[in-house]
Amino acid sequence: MANTPESQKPEPGTIRIVAGETTKPKRRRTLEIALAVGLVLLIGAGAAVASAVSRSSEAAPAAATSPAVELKLGYFSNVTHAPALVGISQGIIAKELGDTKLSTQIFNAGPAAIEALNAGAIDATYIGPNPAINSFVKSNGESISIIAGAAAGGAQLVVKPEITSAADLKGKVLASPQLGGTQDVALRAWLGEQGYKTNVDGSGDVNINPTENAQALKLFQDGKLDGAWLPEPWASRLVLEAGAKVLVDEKDLWDKGEFTTTILIVNKKFAAEHPETVKALLKGHVESVKWLNNASPADKASTINAVLKDTAGKPLPGNVIERALQNITFTTDPLAGTYKKLLEDGVKAGTTKEADINGIFDLRTLNEVEGKKTSAAGLGQD
Repeated sequence: MANTPESQKPEPGTIRIVAGETTKPKRRRTLEIALAVGLVLLIGAGAAVASAVSRSSEAAPAAATSPAVELKLGYFSNVTHAPALVGISQGIIAKELGDTKLSTQIFNAGPAAIEALNAGAIDATYIGPNPAINSFVKSNGESISIIAGAAAGGAQLVVKPEITSAADLKGKVLASPQLGGTQDVALRAWLGEQGYKTNVDGSGDVNINPTENAQALKLFQDGKLDGAWLPEPWASRLVLEAGAKVLVDEKDLWDKGEFTTTILIVNKKFAAEHPETVKALLKGHVESVKWLNNASPADKASTINAVLKDTAGKPLPGNVIERALQNITFTTDPLAGTYKKLLEDGVKAGTTKEADINGIFDLRTLNEVEGKKTSAAGLGQD
């Protein structure tokens, strides 16, 4: 090739093939061209992807804040959860949700509801304050927000008639709905103040057996329990159906007799993605609380009893539901000022740890819906 005449040299941009030579130069050039074309296509594709991502990012807020297709709501079949019982049975919450489907699940105690909420099995739930605090603490504030109160009052330590003071409880067996639940923490904290040591495994100066409410009634009737710290209507059932007496009414342990029994919480991720749905839920909740506070005692009792018949198998006796309702105040105020003590009680009980619970409340939507200011007591947004 070194002696090839000038006239036979290949023109720029072409490859001349001479007999006996291979076509490797052509393949190399073809590869170069393919690589160049591929690079252009890759750059073009990258730009398209970047543009799509940009458009997606620009559109993300609208998609992220759209109403949910479904709201999965938890609650307990208790009189202290009457806003849920009324809101669901009367269609109040479903009406406010509009096209969002309402699905419900019943729980027996708070920790189980929290597990479901954190696992995504439910999106929001009515619950006692201590499991909510515990979840917030364990997740470093990422799991839940308290968005409203539901009920205050309605929890008592009821015992056998022969027990007349705290001094009689040494060596006795008491029940609470579930370890770490609101009544469980209240019981353990109170026993600690009486000088008793209790352990989360149930041992100690006083034995505490976490027991479902219906089972607590049966065990008390069978003489296998000496008492229990229970929410309504179970405290009233033990008193009126099983001959128990009230040793401690929890309202006597709080300033002005005010303590929160039931609140409404939501999964933070769900709230961030579906604020319109959370607002609709709160509208239904507020209307349910209003209904309870405006209804006659007879209408209130019959409506709640009808739901309890469906969810628990039978209605409450008239004297039981009457006594239970007398002990409860239905309110959208979660009584945020009590939460530092609730946290301290949980720490004393050994069911939670010292923590900063600032940020646990988000009452902005509640205040927007109600048109008034409910305080977060410096523990969140209001």
